Amino acid sequence: MREDFVLINVRPNGEAAKDVVVRDGRFADIVAHGSRAFDGMRVVDGEGLLLLPGLVDAHTHLDKTLLGMPWYRNDVGPELIDLIENERRMKRALGIDPQRQSAAQIERSVANGTTHIRTHVDIDTEYGLAGLEGVLASRERYRDIVDIEIVAFPQSGMLIRPGTVELMDRAMREGADVVGGLDPSGVDRDPKGHLDTVFALAERYGKPVDIHLHEPDSLGAFAIELIVERTKALGMANRVTVSHGFCLGMLADKPLARLGGMMAEAGVHLMTKGGAASPRPPVLDLTEMGVNIASGCDGVRDTWQPFGNADMLDRAAIVSQRNDFINDVHIELALRLCTYGGATMMAIDGYGLSAGCDASFVLVSAETPADAVASRPVRRTVYRKGVPVARDGALVAA
Repeated sequence: MREDFVLINVRPNGEAAKDVVVRDGRFADIVAHGSRAFDGMRVVDGEGLLLLPGLVDAHTHLDKTLLGMPWYRNDVGPELIDLIENERRMKRALGIDPQRQSAAQIERSVANGTTHIRTHVDIDTEYGLAGLEGVLASRERYRDIVDIEIVAFPQSGMLIRPGTVELMDRAMREGADVVGGLDPSGVDRDPKGHLDTVFALAERYGKPVDIHLHEPDSLGAFAIELIVERTKALGMANRVTVSHGFCLGMLADKPLARLGGMMAEAGVHLMTKGGAASPRPPVLDLTEMGVNIASGCDGVRDTWQPFGNADMLDRAAIVSQRNDFINDVHIELALRLCTYGGATMMAIDGYGLSAGCDASFVLVSAETPADAVASRPVRRTVYRKGVPVARDGALVAA
């Protein structure tokens, strides 16, 4: 139940202690701790805890996590197509239920302080819209504790599997929020056709675009150029995301600067997970070029790999380690990918820790934001729009 209150003695983003007034689910006022009285308001003692905005998982796959299921022995790979085809087989063999599995990851994510999720959901001719239907059901079930945005994602390819384009169109009609794409050359073997189809769907439904791009070197750079061209031609600045963009971690300084400048000018976001197995886009360099960068958990314990805990503070630590971030300023930049960067990418209205923003935040026992990333303590309390939804690593009972 939503109730107005004042949260005293908290440190927003590691600043000096503040008292925060919450009214109607929003931050109404933020003042120095102890600088005024709050007669008649319920007072919650923040005990000097660090106050962070709600964490944003800007890229995950809720429909196919194996959280809560028996251990899966992975003997597949390492080629991308091997992983895709194995996953398609294992969905049926393992009995993966998108509604059940998405619920398991959502609960883990919220307990870890995530208040916003963008999830990619597989759309293919073998399973139709089953993944979308399952995640839509979970989104409705958990709508009071987390905001979920769904990407219709052609994981098995689109043009190479006849009927997938029609399913993508249905997915957009039936509740998907973003048009997804995948390796225009490497998977669909038709970069122009693939991107024309993706952007045509986006234009038809007035939706953003988010394209998985694993393609290496100059092939990936070529795809980004095509994405930038379409973004500019259709006036879609700040509504297009390149996810992974491994090619950006393979380029020499001059071509990287050229491509980063193009993305920044066109308003094309980058999502990087910072994983150990793939080339890393250089976060600091691209940020200085003006590219908005977000991060996400990607797959959490699935048929691709057994790792992941749906914790965006852990993800900030991974991004830091992959980019050799060791000072506080750079570690806080990695955390920004998991907060403001994701919020910007997803165009989340009212996000942040200023007066007027939604009171969706996390209280953490840490001295500074960098300490929170390095230590990753259990989240003391998670609030969504002024209502506590998790405490001490567990959901608050409904």
